[in-house]
Amino acid sequence: MTSPDQPRRNFYGRIRGKTLRASQKTYLNEDLGALQPSDITREENPDRRPIDPAAIFGDARDVWLEVGFGGGEHLVHMAARNPDVGIIGCEPFINGVAMLLGKIRDAGVTNLSVHPGDARDLMDVLPDASIAKAFLNYPDPWPKKRHHRRRFVTPEHLLPLARVMKPGAEFRVATDIRDYVRQTLKEVPKAGFDLVGQGAEPWEDWLSTRYEQKALREGREPHYLTFRRR
Repeated sequence: MTSPDQPRRNFYGRIRGKTLRASQKTYLNEDLGALQPSDITREENPDRRPIDPAAIFGDARDVWLEVGFGGGEHLVHMAARNPDVGIIGCEPFINGVAMLLGKIRDAGVTNLSVHPGDARDLMDVLPDASIAKAFLNYPDPWPKKRHHRRRFVTPEHLLPLARVMKPGAEFRVATDIRDYVRQTLKEVPKAGFDLVGQGAEPWEDWLSTRYEQKALREGREPHYLTFRRR
C-alpha cells in the first residue's frame, strides 16, 4: 500500500486529443460512470484504503489488468473471449476511453471496468496478489534517451505491478520499439518476474491493435514478451 502522504506524481502524456464526436460524448456521459471503479483517485480515497477487486465485478472471479488500452480493441476482445474473468482497463487518454466505450456497447460485454486515469493510482489501492494476468500493449515508447525514465518498464511502475500480481501470474508486453524490448528485458526480471518467452510470434489469443497495424505499415516489427510473476 502507498502512504497517504506520498507526494503527487508527475504524469507525462496526453489526456485529451482532437474534439470528441457527439456519439463519444454520449458514451462518456451515459456509460463511463457505471463502468468506473470507485475509490481509486486521491480525491476519492485520500487515505489510500485498499479496494476489493471482487466487489467491482460482484463475485470472486479472477481479475486481469490492461495498462494503457489505447482504443480498446484488445481489451474488448479479451473480455469477449473470457466472460468468466473481470478485466480492468486503465487509460488516461479520454479519446481512447470514449472509443472503448463505443466498442463495449457494440460487443455487449459486461465483464469490464474502466479506470480513466493513471494506472499507478489503481495499483496503489489494489490488494497484494489480486491480479491474475496483466497486459502492456504498445506503450508510449518515449524514444528520447532522457525520457526513458517515463516508460512503464521502470521500477516506479513495475514494483507496484509485481506487488498486485499473484505468484505465477502472466505479464504480457507487446511493442515495436527495439530499445523498449531492451529495457523491458533488463527491468522486468529485476522487479520479480521470470521471462517465459519472447519473439515475433504473437500469443494464440492475440488481437492486432490499431497501433500495431500502424507499426507494420511503417515497417516496424512487433515483438511479444511473456513474463511470469515469481
